[in-house]
Amino acid sequence: MKKIIALCILNGMLITGFAQTEINPKIKSDKDKLFISAEVDRKASTYKAAARNIWGYAELGYQEIKSSEELLTMLKNEGFAIERGVSGMPTAFTATYGSGGPIIGILAEFDALPGLSQDSVPYRKPIADGRPGQGCGHNLFGVASSAAAITLKEWLSKNKKSGTVRLIGTPAEEGGGAKVYMVRDGLFKDVDAVLHWHPSSTNDASPESCMAIKQTLFRFYGRSAHAAAAPEKGRSALDAVESMNYMVNMMREHIPSDARIHYVITKGGLAANVVPDFAEVEYMVRHPDAKQLAEIWDRVVKCADGAATGTETSMKYEVISGSYNLLPNETLARLMYNNLKTVGGVNYNAEEIEFAKKLQTSFTFRAPEIQEASIVQPFKTGGFFPASTDVGDITWVVPTAGLGTATWVAGTPPHSWQAVATGSMSIGYKAMINAAKTIAMTGVDLFNNPSILEKAKKELNEKTGAGFQYKSLIGDRKPPLDFRKGL
Repeated sequence: MKKIIALCILNGMLITGFAQTEINPKIKSDKDKLFISAEVDRKASTYKAAARNIWGYAELGYQEIKSSEELLTMLKNEGFAIERGVSGMPTAFTATYGSGGPIIGILAEFDALPGLSQDSVPYRKPIADGRPGQGCGHNLFGVASSAAAITLKEWLSKNKKSGTVRLIGTPAEEGGGAKVYMVRDGLFKDVDAVLHWHPSSTNDASPESCMAIKQTLFRFYGRSAHAAAAPEKGRSALDAVESMNYMVNMMREHIPSDARIHYVITKGGLAANVVPDFAEVEYMVRHPDAKQLAEIWDRVVKCADGAATGTETSMKYEVISGSYNLLPNETLARLMYNNLKTVGGVNYNAEEIEFAKKLQTSFTFRAPEIQEASIVQPFKTGGFFPASTDVGDITWVVPTAGLGTATWVAGTPPHSWQAVATGSMSIGYKAMINAAKTIAMTGVDLFNNPSILEKAKKELNEKTGAGFQYKSLIGDRKPPLDFRKGL
């Protein structure tokens, strides 16, 4: 197959290998898919420039002012109606085009992670020590989703089709749980299907579940005193934290084996000779089932109450975030998978192969073959990802399907400098373009075949069960807009 290598200058950086291999025959035989592929390619340079800019901004959750504006400007210029600051979050937004049904929602993320600053090179080289970096590839995520929405808009307009495309800009996926507030506020009530994707080291669209999660800050208040001269007058908030941790650790023997509990002491006092009058510990509780998660979390709260009682301190807690496990929708997943197969994997040119090989030398484990990026993984059901995502809540209220494309070199773990490195060069951009095409093609199929949406909705209702009522795990709290400030 012929390979075309394009050269372009973005922000002073030479980027190579923009173009993919020749068009898949399956696309050539379908005029709608051919249009989608050509339309995404036509604006590829614009999308890559936007992804590069957001990679450079590397803004943390709820602070993504420039990142969200980058996407909003692009969408507004394409004729989308914009609503900013939805669900009480300044960087959250919706961008809508079209009218009538069906309404197809597309998710877009754009937040970075603390402390993962990295240049676009295959060796460890922070741009600025301690600064954030796009360790989960959300700069690519938001742009590919926007590209898919723009392409669907063009297709609707060209074919004079009724229907609505809604791009939902969702901030703070990394711990802020923004999507949960959107679901709680009814933002998805009129949406017929939701499509999304995520950067990965493989190409896969199989349906899978994940862990439900509840994240909480436990704060203990004691009484300060001189730790040597008057210890009897003090009541240590740090003692309360340590007592809570001890009880939770004993509790691990008596919880389901597939549960996970993690904690970190975020504040433990300032000087060893002062009895701490304030201490704070952050807990994350996870389980594959949201109901069991709630039961385990209640027991953790009892440990905190007991610790406060035993140390004669007081305790308050704040639920920072909480999200359901993913509820897979096989109907939509098979549709998404077929389109991913049509688009294909990521094919490296000589320069990208050299980059990938150098990057893999930084792994402390045996890496998969580099060529894995060109392969679409087989479709399988019953998959499980042992982490959490706020997409989970959406999947319980509207049929949802997602995919991953190989934006990272094979073997690259997420939340790593290696993931950041490929987020602003041709390897990441190629996979981003593939994701945009796959989502847009899936949207076309849904607009052309409303019966698929009916089948997907029936599957959702069967899985949630009769009488299911969505109730968020965060209660009535407001979005924690300052939870990343100071990092």
